Amino acid sequence: MKRLIGLTLAMGFLARPAAADDLALWSLYDQTFRSAKYIDLTHAFAPVQPVWPGFSGARFKPARAGRTLEGFAKEGDVFTYETHGFVATAYDLPTDQYGTQLDPPAHWNPRGATISDLPATYTLRPLAVIDISPQVARDEGYHLQVADVTAWEQKHGRIPAGAVVMVRSDWSKRWAEAERFRQKPFPGVSLAALQFLHLERKILFHGHEPLDTDTTPNLEGEAWLMHNNFAQAEGVTNLDQVPEAGALIAIGFAKPLGGTGGYARYVAIAPASWPHGVSVDAVPGAPLPLQPAPLRRDADGVMRPTAP
Repeated sequence: MKRLIGLTLAMGFLARPAAADDLALWSLYDQTFRSAKYIDLTHAFAPVQPVWPGFSGARFKPARAGRTLEGFAKEGDVFTYETHGFVATAYDLPTDQYGTQLDPPAHWNPRGATISDLPATYTLRPLAVIDISPQVARDEGYHLQVADVTAWEQKHGRIPAGAVVMVRSDWSKRWAEAERFRQKPFPGVSLAALQFLHLERKILFHGHEPLDTDTTPNLEGEAWLMHNNFAQAEGVTNLDQVPEAGALIAIGFAKPLGGTGGYARYVAIAPASWPHGVSVDAVPGAPLPLQPAPLRRDADGVMRPTAP
């Protein structure tokens, strides 16, 4: 009888109407996030793009059947819309340090957290954008200094603990210049600024537009971060479209077990009044729009809309 009473009470609890507190996040979504502006901070990775000189580029190719499926496909067959009703792509990725990325400590630290160890709490954080593009316009090798951080705080207030700090240099505008993009001089972040942001402001991580943290011979900034168990973002773009203060950042990344790097997707969420980005109301995402022409593979194996 006691078990029956307990089960009845539990079922009654599960069936009760949701209290206002239970739906608070839904209300917040309707009131704030539907009309907020979303800005993608991510490069799409491709076979031809900037990459650290020690790595080669990726290869895209059609996926093939790995075994024979009677009446459907033979081993080695390329899957096609016409024959199988679908296509799939195989990616030969030379490194997990490719494109817009999230570096976990395991990238340098033999006892550091891997990508699959990162907590779900990385998902949504306050975003601060510190603009050093005027300095970089005068000196392509300029690195963020502590003075740049404190100048930002004089204007916007103290950087929130647990925030993500993105360093805007506008270097991402040179992404199409694959060779020049990865060569020195390029903008960076000084070790002193990294230490100040992490030890004094307690940020979650920082991000930058180039593919390296700094241009010192031993990459002292990245070495310090990884060996002190901090992550970082690299290869970020579109920071010129994001407010310096007041936005959030949504963080998504692939989760290979024990991964030493992460193919990441960063999206800034700005107030509804912000002039850049798109809202959920304007771009609901379902159904998605059709391509202007049928998809076909180009010479690099990338699926693109191509007129017959």
